[in-house]
Amino acid sequence: MSNLLELKNVTKKFKTGTVALDNLSFAIDANAPSIIAVAGESGSGKTTLAMMALGFLDPSEGTVLYKGKVMGKLSGAERVAFRKEVQAVFQDPFAVYNPFYKVDHIFEVAVANFKLANSRTEARKRIEEALVSVGLRPEETLGRFPHQLSGGQRQRLVVARALLLRPQLLVADEPVSMVDASLRATILESLRKLKDDLGVTILYITHDLTTAYHVCDHIIVLYRGAVMEAGDVETVIANPQHPYTQLLIDSIPWPDLTRKWGQQELVAIDDITIKATQKGCKFAGRCPHVMEKCWQSPPPLYEVAGRQVASCYLYEDKPVLPNEELGSLFKGQVKAPTGQMAHG
Repeated sequence: MSNLLELKNVTKKFKTGTVALDNLSFAIDANAPSIIAVAGESGSGKTTLAMMALGFLDPSEGTVLYKGKVMGKLSGAERVAFRKEVQAVFQDPFAVYNPFYKVDHIFEVAVANFKLANSRTEARKRIEEALVSVGLRPEETLGRFPHQLSGGQRQRLVVARALLLRPQLLVADEPVSMVDASLRATILESLRKLKDDLGVTILYITHDLTTAYHVCDHIIVLYRGAVMEAGDVETVIANPQHPYTQLLIDSIPWPDLTRKWGQQELVAIDDITIKATQKGCKFAGRCPHVMEKCWQSPPPLYEVAGRQVASCYLYEDKPVLPNEELGSLFKGQVKAPTGQMAHG
């Protein structure tokens, strides 16, 4: 078993006709823990991919496998193991809690359901260790109701609950978008420790390329359900090759007063443009470099650098990386810990 999670030619179509994911393939190596960002604007398919990885959505076409087994065909015991080994941290920390229970409840239920302790004393010890690992003091958090804690504390409690279960994969969907800037570094550092200290692989869903750059090892840039660019995060952010990625990065307000940002306009898309690009490149209607062939068929993934691919005909002189081999970019190389996270 070499792949922890694998998507094979996965397409997700909703009843409204929306194609949230379009022929997506990639794999996460079980033997090389890393943090993989899935980035893109709203409607790009990021959250649909997260729900697919968590087993909450079934693909319309293609296959999702966990440890080599089709997700929808896991046995009862295998599904229980999957629920323990794959955890989630969602965008809204308040929505996780039942306001009628103290925050202890989310830990106690996990301990009971997955038989994590043989006594109340052992359970309490494990819960307190998990809290300390994310920078929380048990005496200041346990015994309180959700509304009595800050958003940052609630979000760190969710990370601590995931840590309690010692997962192999954590799906973090916009985990810092609803906490203030001063707490982002603490939460991102907690996620980084999960990977560095416990070998947890993290699928980091975000629209924020700044935090992705600081915390992730690799990145997949999605647009309307398709991969536009992928590779090592530092390479992609420093030297984006796809026009869509370039526009996204141009919109980042870098802390440099001499540098202008947002000079390239990211044009809004409408239903007419969507229909026009159904057969070709999904970004053709907004691309400043669009060519006739872009409207005819979607470009493959071209290897624009050693660990970087872009789905764009501007690079058709480059070698093609087969769609199903996208996961090979994420093997064997991770970012060294920096010891400092971004606060912005």
